[in-house]
Amino acid sequence: MDGLLYLDHAASTPMRPAAVQAMTPFLTDCFANPSGSHRFARTARRAVDEAREQVAVSLGVLPGEVVFTGCGTESDNQAVTGSVAHRGGVAVTSAVEHHAVLDPVLASGGVAVAVDETGHIDLDELTRVLRSNDTVSVVSIMTVNNEVGTVTDMAAVSKVVRREAPGAWLHTDAVQAACWIDLREVTPLVDMLSLSAHKFGGPKGVGVLVVRGGAAPAPIIRGGGQERERRSGTSNVAGIVATAVALAETDAERDVEVERVSALRTRLVESISSSVDVHETVPSSASVPGVAHLCFEGIENEALLFLLDTEGVCASAASACASGAMEPSHVLAAMGLPRKLAGGALRLSLGHTTTAEEIDAAAQAVVSSVERLRGAR
Repeated sequence: MDGLLYLDHAASTPMRPAAVQAMTPFLTDCFANPSGSHRFARTARRAVDEAREQVAVSLGVLPGEVVFTGCGTESDNQAVTGSVAHRGGVAVTSAVEHHAVLDPVLASGGVAVAVDETGHIDLDELTRVLRSNDTVSVVSIMTVNNEVGTVTDMAAVSKVVRREAPGAWLHTDAVQAACWIDLREVTPLVDMLSLSAHKFGGPKGVGVLVVRGGAAPAPIIRGGGQERERRSGTSNVAGIVATAVALAETDAERDVEVERVSALRTRLVESISSSVDVHETVPSSASVPGVAHLCFEGIENEALLFLLDTEGVCASAASACASGAMEPSHVLAAMGLPRKLAGGALRLSLGHTTTAEEIDAAAQAVVSSVERLRGAR
């Protein structure tokens, strides 16, 4: 990381030292398979059980409602695909979901509901969709958008779903939410919730799926009967232990971090916008503190990212290359963002290791790169 300005925390944030310390003994010493019957295995199994209890406390749920998976994508897939497999019917989501939700919904013949210009789901349209279909089995709406940072009013969504489709299970992809929102306020509103450890300082390769109440999505990984037969496969003991520690630390520090990172995000956006013409896709009032999504008219984000990389700035774009042609991301397209802006989209995401010095240096690099590209037109 020496010499790099890391502003891609929404993609993956550095592991917390406490999480690394917690997992190390289970990589080197207590390496037994927790499904075994001997005392060594029982020690590993006890560590998983204690981690499950710790995660449950951080989320305000029961330990038995916590299912450990291999990643957030798996958790999302099980919530959607598993619900349709178990119940049949139709899956409903929003048009700006992560592909881990959107793809399985559409693959099952489901419906994607429109959003407004800030990425918030259209509740009237959601109401119409639910009223027009009496076989909705699952509704999946993300708590925080992974690309632009929009925060969903999950209480409002839950109210609509419970009223219009009382038999449907409600799932939320909360992968981008744990650092910024107390999920104890979200879990009572939903039947299922997904997390990914490496988004809040845990390791890659561990996800969480909360399954509450009467929800019972069919497993998509079968074979060993682990996780009460809800997700087979040998438990990643070290990763699970580290996940619990990272989530607990994130939970304990959240209020302070939200205030600190909010100030840094404001500093970043104001520093850039005071020097070059820029469109802030989602205002800070509607976004989490950790995401600044900016669009620069007249430039291509691929070129911008190249220049930023040469300056040591790690960031991401909101466009994908398909068949050799740059196309706006599905999120920006659903939000109705003009192509001339969407083509110059840039996501700068902040996290628990971000400093004011990084922000100032990154802002300077963005400004100089944008000016260089615009000057070359």
